[in-house]
Amino acid sequence: QVQVVESGGGLVQAGGSLRLSCAVSGVTFRINDFGWYRQAPGKQRELVATIRLGGALNYGDFVKGRFTLSRDRVENTVYLQMNSLKPEDTAVYYCYANVRSGVVWGRGTQVTVSS
Repeated sequence: QVQVVESGGGLVQAGGSLRLSCAVSGVTFRINDFGWYRQAPGKQRELVATIRLGGALNYGDFVKGRFTLSRDRVENTVYLQMNSLKPEDTAVYYCYANVRSGVVWGRGTQVTVSS
């Protein structure tokens, strides 16, 4: 059974940094793509960053060079380095993995940025 587990969220002041990790286990076939979405209270879930099997990266428009997604293919882990955080980045960050059996989501990790 595929499992997606996030870690690394927390409270940080505006301008600070956080690094989120997402570990995918139970995968017997390739991961087509995986990455991060986020959802703030009262808002729809939105794309943060994703990486495809071939390495192509895609970022949400609001990222504007502040976040960097990287991947450890051996460990099936992705990392989201978030710099220059803003209060509007406050949200629950969800990791997902698109595998052969479908899309699997993690339970999310809270990121709170204080002003």
